[in-house]
Amino acid sequence: MELFHAIALAIIEGITEFLPVSSTGHMIIYSSLAGIASDEFTKLYTVDIQFGCILSVLVLYHRRFLTDPRTGTFTIPSYLKSVPARWQPMADFYSKILIAFLPAAVIGFLLNDFIDSLLENVVVVALTLLLGGIVLVFIDRITNAEPKDGDVSVPDALRIGFYQCIAMIPGVSRSAATIIGGMFQGLSRKQAAEFSFFLAVPTMAAASGYKLLKTYKLLQPADYQTLLLGNAIAFVVGLIAIRGFVNFLTRYGFKVFGYYRIVLGLLLLGLMAAGVKLDVL
Repeated sequence: MELFHAIALAIIEGITEFLPVSSTGHMIIYSSLAGIASDEFTKLYTVDIQFGCILSVLVLYHRRFLTDPRTGTFTIPSYLKSVPARWQPMADFYSKILIAFLPAAVIGFLLNDFIDSLLENVVVVALTLLLGGIVLVFIDRITNAEPKDGDVSVPDALRIGFYQCIAMIPGVSRSAATIIGGMFQGLSRKQAAEFSFFLAVPTMAAASGYKLLKTYKLLQPADYQTLLLGNAIAFVVGLIAIRGFVNFLTRYGFKVFGYYRIVLGLLLLGLMAAGVKLDVL
């Protein structure tokens, strides 16, 4: 892969990973139109530059991961009653992230080959982009207009975790699935988006780490340099994208992203109908 394409893919990843628009769909379009070969390193690169995006979440929300900024009272699950009081808020935070992560960890492990087969079908990506866009256009109307107060509950976290599993279908968008899942649990747009960011950390770390573990023996020294550069770019762009997305989402909602997904899905279908060969990643 040429350096220019590596930089472009990292920028695309940083922008789209946390938006409900499918980073997979965008990278398929760019890679196909740019003529990037779908070799083992390209497949690894497009997954492992997620480490940069993970770091952007940890930096922006370091207080939530390292300390507890919440004030007032909150309900501690019964299984944490034995934890010292000063550690209960952090134990509560991390336990809910773990609970939400478990469905994807289990189902992803059991259905890994099936998920890979879906990724090989660009029609699936196009159709899920299109259908997901329609959902986003109407999501603000069909979810609770009065978001509930308080933190994400344990049942909420588990349900959002199952929504995340829907994103194993390429083109759905992990961010879209978890944010929509959060809003169906009565969370506000901002609450749902931020919990989606937090949940991205273990989910993307597991996916990226597993991919790297499987293929690292094939890497050359120059490949590591490209990966480091790509992650650095994805980190910086991810910082900007997260801040901009939360502000935009809080103010305007999902409709714009829904229309964008519909256009993108139709573009993919149009390119295939025109005979353009779209390679999977």
